[in-house]
Amino acid sequence: MQKFGIGQPAARFEDQRLLSGHGDYIEDLNLDNQAYAVFVRSPHAHATFKQIDTTAARALPGVLAIYTVADLKADNIGNVPCMAPAMNRDGTPCAMPPRPALAEGAVRHVGDAVAVVIAETRAQAQDAAEQVGIDYEILPAVVETGRAMDASAPQLWEQATNNRSFDWEAGDAAATEAAFAKAERIVELDLVNNRVIPTSMETRGALAALEPETGRLVLHVSCQGVHIMRGLLASQIFHCDPQDIHVLCKDVGGGFGMKIFLFPEYVAALYAARKLGRPVKWISERSEAFLCDSHGRDHVSHLQLALDENAKILGLKVNTVANMGAYLSNFAPFVATDAGVSMLVGCYTIPAAYVNVQGVFTNTAPVDAYRGAGRPEAIYAIERLLDAAAYDIGITPDEIRRRNFIPANAMPYETCLGATYDTGEFQKNLDDALELSNWNGFAARRKAAKANGKLRGIGLASYIERCAGGSPEQARLEVAADGHVTLYIGTLSNGQGHETAFRQILCERLGVAFEEVSIVQGDSDLIETGGGTMGSRSVPVGGSAIGAASEKIIEKARLKAAEILESAVGDVEFSAGEFRIVGTDRVQSFKSVAEAAAPADGGASFDEKESFAPDDSTFPNGTHICELEVDAATGTIELVDYTVVDDFGKVINPLLLEGQVHGGIGQGLGQALLECCQYESESGQLLSASFMDYTMPRADDLPAIRFVRNEVPCTTNPLGIKGAGEAGAIGAPPAIVNAVVNALSDFNIRHVDMPITPNKLWSLMQS
Repeated sequence: MQKFGIGQPAARFEDQRLLSGHGDYIEDLNLDNQAYAVFVRSPHAHATFKQIDTTAARALPGVLAIYTVADLKADNIGNVPCMAPAMNRDGTPCAMPPRPALAEGAVRHVGDAVAVVIAETRAQAQDAAEQVGIDYEILPAVVETGRAMDASAPQLWEQATNNRSFDWEAGDAAATEAAFAKAERIVELDLVNNRVIPTSMETRGALAALEPETGRLVLHVSCQGVHIMRGLLASQIFHCDPQDIHVLCKDVGGGFGMKIFLFPEYVAALYAARKLGRPVKWISERSEAFLCDSHGRDHVSHLQLALDENAKILGLKVNTVANMGAYLSNFAPFVATDAGVSMLVGCYTIPAAYVNVQGVFTNTAPVDAYRGAGRPEAIYAIERLLDAAAYDIGITPDEIRRRNFIPANAMPYETCLGATYDTGEFQKNLDDALELSNWNGFAARRKAAKANGKLRGIGLASYIERCAGGSPEQARLEVAADGHVTLYIGTLSNGQGHETAFRQILCERLGVAFEEVSIVQGDSDLIETGGGTMGSRSVPVGGSAIGAASEKIIEKARLKAAEILESAVGDVEFSAGEFRIVGTDRVQSFKSVAEAAAPADGGASFDEKESFAPDDSTFPNGTHICELEVDAATGTIELVDYTVVDDFGKVINPLLLEGQVHGGIGQGLGQALLECCQYESESGQLLSASFMDYTMPRADDLPAIRFVRNEVPCTTNPLGIKGAGEAGAIGAPPAIVNAVVNALSDFNIRHVDMPITPNKLWSLMQS
């Protein structure tokens, strides 16, 4: 019997199933009489079309149907929505052009779906898709974020003048101007937060069907929340009651934010299944994933920092152009604005700040949330800006942070951009990381490296992020007669280890073993409601709901235990899975009480549900220190040492937590040094459209990571835990880039944009 409570380093319960090939992914699921969908996609980044000739394709063997936007409109199928518009600073709404599931009259990025072919086999559908004739009139394209609003740039949408979707602001412009007016020094920095492609191990996929008994639409999909998907399909696409759609999801091979969203392919598959009266399956090929998955980041920013004579920060100005791609994805404007902007002040006492974000359309894949969703962009900006300021002034990176940290005794602390940090010991995180990394001994290591033809650099980043707030989560617990507990919850594991973490909470609360717990997720019929998995919310919010539901179970079971023990309820205590009369050895186990409470009809002994809605977010924080070497002859970078000191509050499982941090650092390293999503400027073709051209981080790109925790309990949830899923990807990019710039100190190089490839470094050093 395996039994671990909160705080124990339990091995992942689900790994035996997953590693032995018993995972249940979309590709594993097949239904009787299913057909297959293949999409006809635009080879052009920007073009108009009038006719779609399907005659030859329809005549091929096995072809069942070919649908275009005309079919969708005739049947009143709604457009894929943007649910999080950003208001312009003049109070007007942003430009929100329509996004039908299949293109109408024009295509706006390579891979834009124009038609869908349904056939008996995937191969037959692929053959037919190649025979669909479309006469394109090619138009000029714009793909660069910084060029989108140029007067000479091609226009994507009539309703978006100069390709601008929104012009949004935050902060206090007047107070910030006043702060800059009295500054001793103003530091400026231009930087690019490069576009990345999520590249989850499992590509997107869907299997659409009709429920035989009721005719309801059924969607099996690889996603991050079935209730979000059902809600959008019902309210925006099929205009029906949510109960008329059943969404299911089993195992998910990675999501990173991208699988939150409703994509056109899911709409088309459901439409086809309804029209044909048979199941329709679509699995994205890797080339489609590169072209059509939502991408991440892609910001161009101009930063300004006002400092006094002691390098204390007086004010901050940020002007960002955020690439939305060709269409507004479900939550894209929110990611570029409210999701991350409040974190631009980082861990620092910045009295005044003003931020302007302009969202622009380009002939590229839509951009939306990617691991961290706005917070990595914000922390990268402030941490690079602080290093640039230290460089300009001539003080060390740790010293400028030390002079500006929010002190621990100032908590809770309300920032000038509206966030209220409940806890945080930023100076301690930094001091611990400096000691663990032997920061003070770096000069000797740099000298030794130089003798070997290597340029050694060290860089740090102190991050804070905002997560695990917002919408409530509900947990339902059903206890069978044998004491077995079934948890129904609306979060959805994408590889984070929820099955283990949730069992640990139940083990702690109810005293049950891992094997005595079943977890039901990813079924919109069986689970009443759910906020899904995003923003590091599943364990802080979902886990708190589990804790609250457990207390309700305990109180109901205490009544039965008191009856069995012939005692007053107030004299019965519960601990470690046992009900005991206080001060005696008279005891009943949780399992025996469940057995005694079982109804005669064989139903559940206890069945309780409870929700938890956080009053505010959690604010995990920490310091990353990266040490690396650059080969002076080739520009090749090798990370040689990496230290992280993190504050995630109370910890459910240290092993799971460390895995999350390591994975996040790997993705952050990928963005900083390797991953280059590159479109060709004139044609708009994606040049990095396969793993031959898009470099992913591998195990040997990372050194062993020194990982230490400072536990400062969170005050915004009863478990005292702070979200941890995105933190590694937030702290790593600025730490790595700061280390690279430090390595190039002999060349007087102040900044290098990501990704910092060997070729880019070699060219810089040669020039």
